Amino acid sequence: MLGRPAAAQPELIDRVLAVAAGEVITLSDVRAARELGRVDVGQAADPVRAVLSQLIDRALVLAEVNRFAPPEPSASTIDDAFDLVVVRFQSAQAFDTTLARLGIDRAFVRELLREDLRIRAYLDQRFTAATVDEQRAMVDAWIAGLRQRADVVDSYSPGVGR
Repeated sequence: MLGRPAAAQPELIDRVLAVAAGEVITLSDVRAARELGRVDVGQAADPVRAVLSQLIDRALVLAEVNRFAPPEPSASTIDDAFDLVVVRFQSAQAFDTTLARLGIDRAFVRELLREDLRIRAYLDQRFTAATVDEQRAMVDAWIAGLRQRADVVDSYSPGVGR
């Protein structure tokens, strides 16, 4: 038995929390969304659940957006959105350090922001209302309908990844 290697222990690389509209949402995605300030968890008792719910909704909305292809945001609009993310950090170096720790790069963040801008344009075009609150209510009702019709696998259980 001297020549036989010891069995390698399995290593958990990431945890799949959900699949929505064919998009896999991992614990790393939740962490990245929180650390980059892309979601608002407020005083949620379970911040992972709060972020995951927002990412599920985003995936469902993005699938709808991709069906109707709203105009692409300009490069300068994406640059402006990117700059707003970077200024949340103490420095550009701190931002890059966070990206490295999360295993993502600036191009990935820019793509997320491009998608966010497309979503915003789609929602603004589809849901016109007299007030922001009325628009939010209309969008929330629409997303609730998407969730009812969508094939979402949500495997999150509290205590994961805190």
